[in-house]
Amino acid sequence: MEDSARLDSELGLRAMTTRVLSVDPGESRLGLAVSDPSRTIARPLKVIPHVSRVHDAQGIVEIAEHEGVDTIVVGVAYDSRGEIGPQARRAFRLVGAIRQAGFPRVETWDETGSTEEALQLHAGDEMTDARAAAVILQGYLDAGKTT
Repeated sequence: MEDSARLDSELGLRAMTTRVLSVDPGESRLGLAVSDPSRTIARPLKVIPHVSRVHDAQGIVEIAEHEGVDTIVVGVAYDSRGEIGPQARRAFRLVGAIRQAGFPRVETWDETGSTEEALQLHAGDEMTDARAAAVILQGYLDAGKTT
């Protein structure tokens, strides 16, 4: 085992055995999803109610730490022209709040169509936002943006 850990460390493989958490930020709820340790498969995790940006960020960081996450991906909803609108600005403010709460590695990912895709995969229910977060995360993972 020690030789395996040393080899992983020398090859830089250990960095790819931690999870990624994604957030689908909404006005009343935030959907969360997490990857497997190999960063191959995303799964819905939970939906948390929106309280305030600071409270939400602290809760997200606590969940990330509990899940063994080293990267948080926040979905950004661009407007119909692909530009930054009110929803995108809210997402960027959440990114800043998560960083302020002590989690430095936060990235963004285009969440356009994630809720619609989640609804195509499963009828709407209390986990729809978490499934949308899984759609966002799977796109991120598939793009290989996990280094």
